[in-house]
Amino acid sequence: MMAGRMLPDASTTAALPPGPALSRQRQLLAWIFRPEWLMEQGRRECGEVFTLHLPLGPVVAISDPSALRTIFTGDPETVRAGEGNAPLEPVVGPESLLLLDGARHLRRRRLVLPPFHGERLQAYADDMAEIAARDLATWPLGEPFALEPRMRAITLAIIVRVVFGIEDGERAAALRALVPQLLPDTALSSLVLLPALRRDLGPRSPWMRFLAARDAVDALLFAEIGARRGDPELRGRTDVLSLLLAARDEDGQPLTDRELRDELMTLLLAGHETTATALAWTFELLHRHPEAHARASAEARAAVGAPGAPTPWLDAVAAETLRLKPPLPFAVRRLTAPLHVAGHDLPAGARVAPCIYLTHRRADLYPQPTAFRPQRFLEQGPETYGWLPFGGGIRRCVGAAFAQLELRSVLRTVLAGARLRPADPRPERTRRRAIVLTPSRGARSVLVSRG
Repeated sequence: MMAGRMLPDASTTAALPPGPALSRQRQLLAWIFRPEWLMEQGRRECGEVFTLHLPLGPVVAISDPSALRTIFTGDPETVRAGEGNAPLEPVVGPESLLLLDGARHLRRRRLVLPPFHGERLQAYADDMAEIAARDLATWPLGEPFALEPRMRAITLAIIVRVVFGIEDGERAAALRALVPQLLPDTALSSLVLLPALRRDLGPRSPWMRFLAARDAVDALLFAEIGARRGDPELRGRTDVLSLLLAARDEDGQPLTDRELRDELMTLLLAGHETTATALAWTFELLHRHPEAHARASAEARAAVGAPGAPTPWLDAVAAETLRLKPPLPFAVRRLTAPLHVAGHDLPAGARVAPCIYLTHRRADLYPQPTAFRPQRFLEQGPETYGWLPFGGGIRRCVGAAFAQLELRSVLRTVLAGARLRPADPRPERTRRRAIVLTPSRGARSVLVSRG
């Protein structure tokens, strides 16, 4: 199995660059409970290239943009992103775009990309805003609550309607209830994906609970795919699943049911958790910067009734949030041949990890790198290899434009329709939630008023 090739042997490990002076056990614990500190400690001790010992084995973290260019534009047969993402296989499935390399990846990318660009993409904005407004109407008035679960509810509802196109209320509700069971809200939940922990220790053990939830989600998705294939109105539908069902490659071949299922699970994982986390961090950061918050609210209210109106400040706020608090800190690749990068000769089998978090905090790219300054994105555009929340190169996230539209639509809706304040004067720290890094208390807020 691909996952079996993920752990380098002792000779490969010995050839890797040095890392922070912490035992492997302490690095593992820090990665689970203090990931930002661990990455920053690695750079303090070792510079732009260092090795971390993480749950799936050692990774070489790199944050030098010139070196990242080498990795992101390298020969895809040598620098393999699919094999780097192999730990996600139990969730997304072996036919996921995330796990494919070479010609298979290019074929799938051509099939999957069109629904996420152009006029089709813009048509989803109204649905996104409507879903956000409906959820906003249920928020408690005048009492503290965590925003992050509400953002997850909104982004999941957007996936169910806009991406999956599920119109059956019962099936949609069942899916929304099952998804949180795949990766529960704990720092340790992603460890269930480790090969060593994939064991049957009884029906209530983590792995068996995960398998039960995955089987239930699969049953719903395969039923929806089957029903959609027989829908006489398929050609007139605009949801992503329907467009993928109609897609054909250069040989006229469609996606199989299994390929469709794996792409839907990929979109669910990559487009639900990450966007919800980015939204939660956006409000948490705005809470701590009242002037930026007031400007964002004013721009959102001015855009009410004009869906296509430009919102440069909101876009800058979103870009700065993704810079400071990228939901995913790494973009992992596996080398199938030796590679010289950033002054180091890395051996075949090494896992190389462009470090999004540290790259975004380089003072040479972003003066005052730890400060929340959305105006920097009004003054200059994102750096090609210095702003990487969606990865880079030919493996850049196919849903990047969709996610940015979703961020903009939800932010506009909430900021125009609600006045929020922080529930606590203390800024929130970072905690791990499955594979993403979220606000420690869920961006706790108080809804002061609506409208």
